[in-house]
Amino acid sequence: MSESGHKKQPMAYQTLAQPAEVPLQAKSDEVLITLIHQGEHAAFRVLVERYQERIRNLIYSIFHEPGIVEDLSQEVFIKAYEALHQFRFQSSFYTWLYRIAVNKSRDELRKRKVRRWFSLQSMMESSDKELGAKIVAEPPDHELQELLAAGLKSLPDKYRIAVTLKDVEGFSYEEIAEIMECEIGTVKSRLSRARAMLRKILGPLLKEAV
Repeated sequence: MSESGHKKQPMAYQTLAQPAEVPLQAKSDEVLITLIHQGEHAAFRVLVERYQERIRNLIYSIFHEPGIVEDLSQEVFIKAYEALHQFRFQSSFYTWLYRIAVNKSRDELRKRKVRRWFSLQSMMESSDKELGAKIVAEPPDHELQELLAAGLKSLPDKYRIAVTLKDVEGFSYEEIAEIMECEIGTVKSRLSRARAMLRKILGPLLKEAV
């Protein structure tokens, strides 16, 4: 008995009666973000582990180059961490993160266009002998997956990203519109145009795939 006259509970019962602490890995995105806002920065590692593979898959679907995936995905999460104080729960964290990944991918595509322009400029200024050494014709690859990758890479950025988000990542029209910051009608138009372009580029082999 305790001094107050109430029967004291056994220690084992007292321990079991305490609410179990939910591990960070089991908490929702919203709770984790709230904890980060409150200064518990270790919670961000859980978000990274939760979404890094999907972000890597998205980047690979856009570029089809394994070498760029790791660096660009790291940039995406660094940007997300730096901008997390601006997140206001008006969309899902998942959609917000994908928007950052798409914008980072667009930036990289723009940089590549600039680098390609300088490369072409250099080639045009080369002598005939130097020019011949720079041109390497690779044999075509007729595998369906390689053809699809080549077809996607040939699309303008806005079409490539739209079809990747819909047909590869499985986002809804509404989510794609939010990620790409455009109207749903624009998303549908871009998807229709992208698929038509792929059919024209790749021919009958892709009739079942697109």
